[in-house]
Amino acid sequence: MVIKPLFDKVVLKPIDNTEKTASGIVLPGSAQEKPQFAEVIAVGPGGTSVDGKEVSMQVKVGDKVVFSKYAGSEFKIDDQEVIIIRQADILAIIEK
Repeated sequence: MVIKPLFDKVVLKPIDNTEKTASGIVLPGSAQEKPQFAEVIAVGPGGTSVDGKEVSMQVKVGDKVVFSKYAGSEFKIDDQEVIIIRQADILAIIEK
């Protein structure tokens, strides 16, 4: 299935954040806070702001991003968890 977001929406795939405690205990995803790191897997064409100005997309497919903690809507598509959010809810692009 192909996801094609509309307007200024972005589809994210959460990055697995399985963590270990200092003593080596592995914390499963359910014991942690909601992940805020993700990879962009689809980007909409852009949109229009409230004042009528064109909004261009600042992210592209493959970017690793940090997003607002409770932003977007979560879905499961083809056994893959995705989050669809507005571009404005992306806080930063992670570069290495």
